[in-house]
Amino acid sequence: MTSFSFKPNTTRYEPQNALWLGQSARLVYSDSKTIQAETATWGFSKFRFFDKEGTQAFAIANDELAIVALRGSEEVIDWVTNAKFNLVDGMGGKVHQGFNQALTLVYADIRQTITEFQDKGQSLWFTGHSLGGALATLAVAKLRYEEDKPVYGLYTYGQPRSGDRNFERIFNADFKSRTFRFVNHNDIVSRIPPRSLSYSHVGTFLYFDEQGNIHSDAAWWYRFLDLVKVDINDLQKTVNDPIEDHEMDRYLKNLQKNINVYPRI
Repeated sequence: MTSFSFKPNTTRYEPQNALWLGQSARLVYSDSKTIQAETATWGFSKFRFFDKEGTQAFAIANDELAIVALRGSEEVIDWVTNAKFNLVDGMGGKVHQGFNQALTLVYADIRQTITEFQDKGQSLWFTGHSLGGALATLAVAKLRYEEDKPVYGLYTYGQPRSGDRNFERIFNADFKSRTFRFVNHNDIVSRIPPRSLSYSHVGTFLYFDEQGNIHSDAAWWYRFLDLVKVDINDLQKTVNDPIEDHEMDRYLKNLQKNINVYPRI
């Protein structure tokens, strides 16, 4: 990749920001020393790693911006089939119990770190892939709902649904224009938990088609809903393509391809 290039003072969609936040969402799968060394080459002098009972994340900052990246699950099939889809009260609606519990493990430390890292008023950004995207969504919702904390942007990749329709309604009324939720072709993880269990997505939908071209028209999502059926009890038998489409490397390849594209949002 080229040298770090990020627009820290905008809340609009920026393809460069999408690429580097995607790079952060992939990097969080590495160990703490690797992440710190890599982000130092990006120009970030502040670094903190969080790891509690399987929930992992990192925060970085320079003089202009702070990024919080939360980690997804490498064993995506096991995670999907073993997930418990109970909804509990949270952030004005109901949210996934397991996701909420996972975030709670690290949230206080992340919140304290944000305060420390924003010593010069740096803009704040969140990102995550897969489960990490769901956790990042809940973290932003918590910051906004409980504190009205300024957050410049949330970029997620292949994330599952995080809450119910009331959660969606309140989140989108406040933060939809600054949330960019990417789905790659037949990424089946973006289809769960299912709507039949009262779950709903949040944010601005951005879709990569089979050729890696980006679209913002919801018609692509509706086509995906019709073509890719999800049976939670039968995911272990799913063909390989939907899970391959979930890989963060595929998202990064498509983000790079669309580095100069501004979809109509």
